[in-house]
Amino acid sequence: QVQLAESGGGLVQAGGSLRLSCTASGRTISNRAVGWFRQAPGKEREFVAAISRNSASTYYADSVKGRFTMARDNAKNTVYLQMNSLKPEDTAVYYCAARRGYVLGSGISNTANEYDYWGQGTQVTVSS
Repeated sequence: QVQLAESGGGLVQAGGSLRLSCTASGRTISNRAVGWFRQAPGKEREFVAAISRNSASTYYADSVKGRFTMARDNAKNTVYLQMNSLKPEDTAVYYCAARRGYVLGSGISNTANEYDYWGQGTQVTVSS
């Protein structure tokens, strides 16, 4: 199994930027599709972004498209979520998640139950 740990959350003013990190241990995640999800108070967990096994493809929720970007640093066994032009609506606990080492195709999914490993979450608060 793989253990995931998010970091980089915090308080930021609207319009600002933040970079979240998801660092894996136990196993490499370079061969795994990785996603980011978030959950705001009183709301269901929602998909944010995902990156494919080979990093050839990314997929973003409409609410963050054009503002958020995913990237990998395989040497650090880390996946990043660069968040720009942050809005108060982005306030949530952000979770990273990884799929199994081998899935069909790119592995990209926007469905939480298709991910096998989850981090503990990191709080992002955007003030207006």
